[in-house]
Amino acid sequence: MSIFDRIIDRQASGSIKWGKYAGRDILPLWVADMDFAAPPAVLEALQERLTHAVFGYGHAQTSLTESVLTHIASEYQWQVEADWIVWLPGLVSGLNIACRAIDGEVLTATPIYPPFLSAPKLSGRVLNRVDLAQTDGRWHWDKNALNEASTAATRLFLLCHPHNPVGRCWDRAELLDLAAFAEARDLIVCSDEIHCGLILDADKRHIPFASLSPDAAKRSITLMAPSKTFNIPGLGCAFAVIPDAGLRRRFLRAMDGIVPHVNVLGLAACEAAYRDCAEWHRELIAYLAGNRDLLEAAVNAIPGIKMSHVEATYLAWIDVRSLGLAQAAVHFETHGLGLSDGADFGAPGWLRLNFGCPRSTLEEALRRLKQACSPR
Repeated sequence: MSIFDRIIDRQASGSIKWGKYAGRDILPLWVADMDFAAPPAVLEALQERLTHAVFGYGHAQTSLTESVLTHIASEYQWQVEADWIVWLPGLVSGLNIACRAIDGEVLTATPIYPPFLSAPKLSGRVLNRVDLAQTDGRWHWDKNALNEASTAATRLFLLCHPHNPVGRCWDRAELLDLAAFAEARDLIVCSDEIHCGLILDADKRHIPFASLSPDAAKRSITLMAPSKTFNIPGLGCAFAVIPDAGLRRRFLRAMDGIVPHVNVLGLAACEAAYRDCAEWHRELIAYLAGNRDLLEAAVNAIPGIKMSHVEATYLAWIDVRSLGLAQAAVHFETHGLGLSDGADFGAPGWLRLNFGCPRSTLEEALRRLKQACSPR
């Protein structure tokens, strides 16, 4: 039995995920947090910090910075300098700060994680959108559409890498094409790489956008966090890696007065996650890959719905348009499944399912999914 098979009751824990359907028989597989306990090393680090008993304002100590730099170098062969790091209380804060820091219009691709669509508007920026293309069930970039969507006023490109919700791990050739596009258009690239530790296919690896070349690094804001990989999003600890000093100053100025410090528990958890949880992480990836395989086989066997192969993340992007449902998410809720509505990602008729849960939970979800798709 895997440690990830353990059922943890989250009903009365103040969980946003589970609280949404409190008192209703609906499995919540919507928001992107997993139903697994945090790694033992993280729990030990938090207990040690709790024992100290003083929770004043904190900062990133040298040991934390070293754990981040060592992890990035080891996992992605990317040499990051300590002064490139800007600590943040969450990755979504980083998206919003980037939109505030860079004057001009913003470009991104749909379907996309909803804050990519809201952050430009909240910053008073014009948002230009391009649709990702799909060929033979594989999502990819449409170069012509990218060029058409970019205007002379576009200055910021928001990249989701790996991509939420379509589950692509962009390969080197695709990233080099994007880097060339950004250079030709003189764009700053804000790359959300929060799912970089969740590559499920053994033959693929995450390549940070900024590691492609000196030019890519100079025009990059890379957003990372341990929150998704180690299931600690509620502890609120993320960081931006910004190699260019001038761009980093612009980012820091946009933070002034509105972005709080990272809390001391988040800092402690981050250090332990990157330093001491490699074996836990390997077991997690194997378990998620097993869940992914089970889900893909089940979904693609149900008439009327389909999904592409998930290379990365623990999120499935399911096409239910053939069912002809006026309100797809509501329909599945009536059958006991709480899924994310594709309309929030810029793609009505699609649903996102979080398979970061014990296998028994997923099996019950698949039973309900099949029932919801049965002819009425």
